[in-house]
Amino acid sequence: MTWGTELWDQFENLDKHTQWGIDFLERYSKFVKERLEIEQTYAKQLRNLVKKYCPKRSKDDEPRFSSCVSFYSILNELNDYAGQREVVAEEMGHKVYGELMRYSQDLKSERKQHLQEGRKAQQYLDQCWKQMDNSKKKFERECKEAEKSQINYDRLDNDINATKSEVEKAKSQLYLRTHSADESKNEYAAQLQNFNGEQWKHFNVAIPQIFKNLQDMDERRTVKLGETYRSFADVERRVIPIISKCLEGMVTAAKAVDQRKDSAIVVESFKSGFEPPGDYPFEDYSQNLSRTGSDNTISTPKNEGGVKPDPKHSISKTAKNKLWLFGKKPKSALAPSLEDFSHLPPEQRRKRLQARIDELSKELQKEVDQRDALNKMKDVYEKNPQMGDPQSLQPKISETMCNMEKLRSEIHKNESWLSEVEGKVSTRGDRRPSADVNHHAPHGRESPEGSYTDVPNQEHRSPPHQPDPRQAHQPDEFDDEFDDDDQLPVIGHCKALYSFNGQNEGTLLMKENEVLYIIEEDKGDGWTRARKQSGEEGYVPTSYVEIAMEKNSKDS
Repeated sequence: MTWGTELWDQFENLDKHTQWGIDFLERYSKFVKERLEIEQTYAKQLRNLVKKYCPKRSKDDEPRFSSCVSFYSILNELNDYAGQREVVAEEMGHKVYGELMRYSQDLKSERKQHLQEGRKAQQYLDQCWKQMDNSKKKFERECKEAEKSQINYDRLDNDINATKSEVEKAKSQLYLRTHSADESKNEYAAQLQNFNGEQWKHFNVAIPQIFKNLQDMDERRTVKLGETYRSFADVERRVIPIISKCLEGMVTAAKAVDQRKDSAIVVESFKSGFEPPGDYPFEDYSQNLSRTGSDNTISTPKNEGGVKPDPKHSISKTAKNKLWLFGKKPKSALAPSLEDFSHLPPEQRRKRLQARIDELSKELQKEVDQRDALNKMKDVYEKNPQMGDPQSLQPKISETMCNMEKLRSEIHKNESWLSEVEGKVSTRGDRRPSADVNHHAPHGRESPEGSYTDVPNQEHRSPPHQPDPRQAHQPDEFDDEFDDDDQLPVIGHCKALYSFNGQNEGTLLMKENEVLYIIEEDKGDGWTRARKQSGEEGYVPTSYVEIAMEKNSKDS
């Protein structure tokens, strides 16, 4: 059944129906939009929930208990699940909502075109009908006028009193009216024939074709709705396998919870390494009392000579302090963390130091790799100058060397502390600051391990004036500076602006544009202590170099 033949006279109703179809399409589009907004909101809320319960944390705060690891795994899976909800929203927006909106605009344009064609055909048929109707009315008027002229002529022709001229005039008028009526009749017949032909074309050709186009458009709209219904479901179906994997991951995380492993981690985390306290001896405070009682009274022998109880058997303050393991922690245990972790029990201190050494070793290896890469690049530039300037890499190489020196110093310092914890003899144990000793070091220069030397005026330099570039530095004594087998940490680097011969004892030879490491700042006397990449150390005039200090050294 086609609209063109069955509904040839229902133009207005088809206009309303096609408009309803487009409105329904847009209503479904609005439904899809609200649905994808719900998905977006749901995914956003899930991500916020995951973010709330899984905040950013440092390496030290990484979960170790299997229950915590499983929980964070579930949060990660939930985050992936939220991502799939976002995929659903995105696919709905692109493949369903976006497609429906574009198709709706196309339908509106096509419907408008077909209806305009129908209205134009109807307007043309109405115009043909008006022309036919006008010719019909004209023919009717001309016939009536001819009849009047006929009646007037007959009256004058039969009237004996009428003059000949009046009769001739009426006869002439009758002829004109009759001729006009014949012309109007011919025109009316032609217009009627033309209208009948146009009306047949209108209802048998034009309107059926227009209505057929409208029918095809409406059927395509219906098919499109069915396709989008299927796409709506396919979007959900495509993410089901990934969502199933997320749920399987949650189940796997739940199975990974191991209570025995968590208990072992508790032991590893809080084991102090101390031995449990021994039995407390009996302390007899009645030894100085006179014994006058009966024989059945149990007495305790006196200490001869009024000797006090053996201090080995007395409850020492140190032993009492260890009772915090079973009761309230003393205030000393709540002290802030120290760099060498001396505030921790031996076992925990050993683990923390070892972890720090491993981390520093990794950083050192990265710096070594970077230095090697820069040196290779420098060699390439030296062999192929057109590729780049070798000197442009020198500041970066110097910075890398400084970082390596600092990392080696830190590793050496932590290894010394680790040796102390493990019971090894440390060559600098007396210089390392201890959390258990409450003494203040004298004011002096800080050593690489953070200790202080108490030798006053341990360096003698030239007077605190800007040194003359033409004169070599003549310090009186550098023995206490260079005899120390520890290298001072690098606190910056400098570039030589001029050459310096370094002939005097304690000074350092340098060439123009040579890059050196700074290990001690200028104390106001015009001399800066530096170190070459070869390890040679000495003083150079401060005015001869361009200095760049490290940020950490500036902050300190």
